[in-house]
Amino acid sequence: MKTFFYSLFALMLAAPVLAPALCRAASPTLGDAKIVRVISAHEATQGVANDPQFLYAIENSTIGKYDRKTGERVGLWSGDPAVFIHINSCETHGTELVCAMSNYPNVPMWSSVEWFDTKTMRHLRSHSFGPGRGSLTWVDWHDGSWWTCFANYDGDGGEPPRDHRSTLLVRMDSHFIPLQQWFFPEDVLQSFGHHSASGGHWGKDGRLYVTGHDAPELYVLTLPEAGGRLVHVGTYTLPTHGQAFDWDAISDNHLWTIDRKKTTLVESTLTTP
Repeated sequence: MKTFFYSLFALMLAAPVLAPALCRAASPTLGDAKIVRVISAHEATQGVANDPQFLYAIENSTIGKYDRKTGERVGLWSGDPAVFIHINSCETHGTELVCAMSNYPNVPMWSSVEWFDTKTMRHLRSHSFGPGRGSLTWVDWHDGSWWTCFANYDGDGGEPPRDHRSTLLVRMDSHFIPLQQWFFPEDVLQSFGHHSASGGHWGKDGRLYVTGHDAPELYVLTLPEAGGRLVHVGTYTLPTHGQAFDWDAISDNHLWTIDRKKTTLVESTLTTP
């Protein structure tokens, strides 16, 4: 009996410590993504973007342009890999393709935004951030601002003492002047592992959707009411492993991801239980 009361007393003492940890770990599964169709694309190793007519497959210093109806490649841009080292993701903005680029896995890390003409696939201009925050992995125009993600890494491509926990979401004005910045939720950082956030876009529901590098998951985040860390609302399960994604330009609740092993573009629709 004495042993029982000692054990009960120890559990009561531990409860205040355990409870917050359990609360932090609880992030609901919101649903999953069901595959609608798959298109082969040789360049589909980093990310995908789209507009109502075309799909764009991204591979470091190469971007393939595909007819979204036929799946045929109709255009290609290829840059000097010594200059265009690591284009990680892109999104269409009007008639332009806006891409996040870094020198990953080289150090010191530097980053830039690169613009392309979606009609001709010609490189138009560049904005350099230089070193300081990390490697730019994605950029998204939303609510009159550029939302940029600067990834940090453990091991190769990282700059100690920073590691993946130093990954930042930075809100910037139209001239890329920083306005605000936030860290990512701790449980999402754990899911990133030694890597970071590879893709991100705001949804029409006013929430931020983010993918990591490896896990087949889509994290739903919101800005905090106070403080400097984003809030994790829940997670969708994806049929592909991380990397940069894009919302479909035609169908609501559809998104495009990549299967980098099969080099394919994958259209899916988010479903809830």
